[in-house]
Amino acid sequence: MAEGPADPLLRLEGVQTHIGPYHILHGIYFEVPAGELTMLLGRNGAGKTTTLRTIMGLWRASAGSILFDGRDIAALPTPDIARSGIAYVPESMGIFTDLTVRENIVLAARSGPVDKARLEWILGLFPALKRFWNLPAGHLSGGQKQMLAIARAIAEPRQLLLVDEPTKGLAPVMVRSMIEAFRALKAAGETILLVEQNFHAASQLGDNVIVMDDGLVVHSGAMSELVADKALQQRLLGLSLDAHQ
Repeated sequence: MAEGPADPLLRLEGVQTHIGPYHILHGIYFEVPAGELTMLLGRNGAGKTTTLRTIMGLWRASAGSILFDGRDIAALPTPDIARSGIAYVPESMGIFTDLTVRENIVLAARSGPVDKARLEWILGLFPALKRFWNLPAGHLSGGQKQMLAIARAIAEPRQLLLVDEPTKGLAPVMVRSMIEAFRALKAAGETILLVEQNFHAASQLGDNVIVMDDGLVVHSGAMSELVADKALQQRLLGLSLDAHQ
């Protein structure tokens, strides 16, 4: 007898989020399968960053469940959520600019020194970090800082990586480097939920896609289906892949 599909690593069920007087998420439902890269897309203000921050407990869900590996983490403090196996790379990157690249990565490994083989793998993903290993992180370019932020997030093995707009503001050559790095992370079996405005980059990387609008999920499915349907792209996102080649 064939086995059914595995349970998703992450499932949001009816999640609502209020920030002060503002009702941002209005009851969202979606799943993130283990070992795949799921894109979270939507127009500006759709609620994508709020969703990531709510998963991490930085903003508290006012209703609904956030099930991670079968456990509801919606009420947990952020440090406990991080310890459960979720890493978060915010749009602001959150690196320490006065510390060296090496010091940034060392500090990110909470349980002890970074495993040597894992460090070599990370530096293989982001060769620029090896070149600037002993320089203050503030000397890095915007793209290199983004690479460092991701390297910090994966300094220790994590079950789930949340990344907010990693290609925003980057030159095309850096966008290509970022796409290659995420392809390598996918090949290594990492589970990733990635917010991205660059639809061309999203189309290159996503296994699955979730589209949000006005605090609700309005579409979910295979990324390949959205890439193939220009009318659906226009309706959901107000764009088409052809305009982003």
